[in-house]
Amino acid sequence: MNWSNVIHTIIFLSLIGPGIMGNILMFARLGYTSALETEKKPIDLILIHLVFSNMIIICTTGLKELATVFYFRSFLGDIGCKTTVYLARMARGLSICTTCLLSVVQAVTISPRTTFWTKLKPQTSCQVLPFLLLFWIVNVLISSNLLSYIKGGSSLNRSVAIMYIGHCYMLPSRHIIKWFFLSLMTLRDVIFQSLMGWSSGSMALHLYNHHKRVLYLYSSRFANNSPPEIRATWSILILMACFLFFYWVDFILSFYTGFTVTHDSISLNIKTFLELGYASFSPYVLISRNVRVPNTLHAH
Repeated sequence: MNWSNVIHTIIFLSLIGPGIMGNILMFARLGYTSALETEKKPIDLILIHLVFSNMIIICTTGLKELATVFYFRSFLGDIGCKTTVYLARMARGLSICTTCLLSVVQAVTISPRTTFWTKLKPQTSCQVLPFLLLFWIVNVLISSNLLSYIKGGSSLNRSVAIMYIGHCYMLPSRHIIKWFFLSLMTLRDVIFQSLMGWSSGSMALHLYNHHKRVLYLYSSRFANNSPPEIRATWSILILMACFLFFYWVDFILSFYTGFTVTHDSISLNIKTFLELGYASFSPYVLISRNVRVPNTLHAH
């Protein structure tokens, strides 16, 4: 085993195990809090959906990496390759959309009651379901082209295929089809991440202004404390920074390797880290820092 495979194995094992554990803990925590509440909160359903998307990414990407690291060349097969690659791409889109919805709902939740945005706040979990269903429809369609171009290594002539990670192969496609689906992916990413950036920025600004008013009303000895709204602000900013880093770098790298047909070991190691990074780290951000903003902010 060369150094490239050693690094690839270290990255794979250091992300897949903690990622699965973190998402399981997050799901257990959400299930426990939901069981204690008589009325299910919309944000709980959004977080559960985010955890579910993360688990799909980790499991599907993990299967591909398992085949690569341990040289299981016939491990996936044709159907396995189609399923894992398709689900991984679709779950990536679901994670983008769900993170955006989480940020928007939080921003609407803490906005002053006199503003227009409070009318958009979902009151029950059922009001969130249409958005989640829409996310599934959009991402199922955007990723549908992979079902035609992903093949198992034993089911095609490898001389006409492009190597794909996990001992799966991607057949060359027409440029118009490639540009069409890449344009749809880019449009989705830009729209949802712009909304996420706007909502997170407005929420951070609102919490900052609230904190200044609190410091003005109370004595200076409270200034050294870390109020809940400041911790919530940092939670949002950290989650936002993690999301932007992992997904935009992954998109740029995927765009570059897709059109230059570059699949060297360094690019594959970086791509593995980026594909698993956000899905593995985000539950720990959510667990360590409470993203729920106190209801007392509504009064301000």
